[in-house]
Amino acid sequence: METRELRYFVAVAEELHFGRAAERLGIAQPPLSRAVLQLERQLGVTLLNRTSRSVTLTEAGAVLLAEGRIILGAMTAAERRTQRAAADRPSLVMATKAGISEEILTKLLDAYAREPGAVPVELHLCDAQQQQQLLREGRADVTLIHLPFDSVAGLDTEVIGTEGQVAVLPATHPLAGRANVHLSDVATLPELPPARWPNADGSFPEGPGVPISSLTQLLQLIALGRTTAVVPESVCVNLRRDLVAVPVLDAPVVSTVIAWPALSRSRAVADLVRVATQI
Repeated sequence: METRELRYFVAVAEELHFGRAAERLGIAQPPLSRAVLQLERQLGVTLLNRTSRSVTLTEAGAVLLAEGRIILGAMTAAERRTQRAAADRPSLVMATKAGISEEILTKLLDAYAREPGAVPVELHLCDAQQQQQLLREGRADVTLIHLPFDSVAGLDTEVIGTEGQVAVLPATHPLAGRANVHLSDVATLPELPPARWPNADGSFPEGPGVPISSLTQLLQLIALGRTTAVVPESVCVNLRRDLVAVPVLDAPVVSTVIAWPALSRSRAVADLVRVATQI
C-alpha cells in the first residue's frame, strides 16, 4: 500500500463523495477513482459501497479509515517534529484547554524556566478534545489533560495532581446557597439542562442541553441561565461574580495529567515532565 493511495482513500472516506475528495486533493476525479479501485484490488476487500447517488463505507473501509488517519497523522507529526528539532532555536509547544487553572500553568512554566537548558515554551490554547489531535499531528509536544474526561490512548502520561469537582450555577439559583450538592441534584434541573461536550471526533452526543466547546463559552451560558456543569474545582479559582461553585460530594475525583506522544525522545519534553511531577 502506497502513502498516496492511502491519502486518496482517506479523503474519499471522509467526504463520502469522489468529486469533493478530488477537489480537496487538487486532482481530477478519474485518477482518484482508479487509485481507490486499485487499493481495493491490492487488499482484496471492498472499502466503499458506490451507487449513482451515494458513497458509503463498508466495515473494512471504516477500519482502514481509522488506521489510515493514524498513519498519515504520524507521518505528518514526524515531519513537523523533525523540522522543529533542526531549528536554530529549539522550543516546545504545550497545548492546553482554554480556561485551565492558571496557577498550575504558572507554577509549571516558572519552575521549568529555571532549569538549565530550558527552551522557550509556546502555549497553544485550544478547545476541548483538541489537545490529543494536536499531539498526533505534531503541532504540539506536550499537553495538560484531565481524567476521566480526556482520552490518553497512544500517549505517555504522568499524574501531577488530583482535585474534587463543583457544580457551577447562576448566583441567583436556589441551589447556589447550598453548602454542597450531589450529582442527582444537578441532573434533575429541567431549567438548566447539562452542557454537551464534543466527542473525540468533534461531533456532539445526542440529547438535550447546549453544545459546548470551551470553558469560556460554558461559563457565559451558565451566567445566562442556559445550562449548568460539574467541573474540576480549579476551574473556578477566578470565577465571575454572577456564578457560584458548589462542591459535589459524590462526583469522581479529577486527575490533572501531563501527556506527551508515546516513545518521544525529546530531552526538553523529558525535562518538562520531570519538573511537572516535582511541583
